[in-house]
Amino acid sequence: MRKWLRKSFVTLVTVLTFGMVSPFPAVQANDEPVDKPNKNNAFESKQAVQKDNIEISYHEAQLNLPPKQQFLKTAMEIGEQQSWQKFGERIGPVIENEFETIILPKIEKAILEVTNQFSDEDIQYLSISQKPGTGKSEKIFHIYNEKTGKDIIRFHVRRDLRPLEGYWFNFHYHTYHDQYQAHHELGEIFWDKNTPPHWSN
Repeated sequence: MRKWLRKSFVTLVTVLTFGMVSPFPAVQANDEPVDKPNKNNAFESKQAVQKDNIEISYHEAQLNLPPKQQFLKTAMEIGEQQSWQKFGERIGPVIENEFETIILPKIEKAILEVTNQFSDEDIQYLSISQKPGTGKSEKIFHIYNEKTGKDIIRFHVRRDLRPLEGYWFNFHYHTYHDQYQAHHELGEIFWDKNTPPHWSN
């Protein structure tokens, strides 16, 4: 159909139906097809909605956790981040698997045992230190009481040199119950016979 005839027909139909009917839904007056929904765009939109829903659900689940579980989850997330920061790019990749399978579960158990001694009201005053120790410092992270300023539990890693064996990383923690004197073992990871680099390198 010619362009002028098509435009005339569109105008005629519009006038006769007082604008109630829009002719040629698939073709615009300028001969350009109406945009059809793109399947890929629809899929991406659906994925985005699903992702948003997951994030909202996760956020809501976090808010609905009991105080002790919420603190444990937060402490583990921050503690793990600080561990990788302390290990640095040279140590981290070498001990990653053993740290995740052996040490992290024991850190979680230790935090749970200590924080179970606090009421839901008091646990809201517990915080996690923000910086691991560098160089040769043993500190990974500490959990402390904001009201008193005192540490509740200290997570450390020490470098041990054993004759004829080499260097080991000894993971342990101290608590306020005995003024941080006792070493509570978490586990050991072998490094190498060569001296390990300083932490955070």
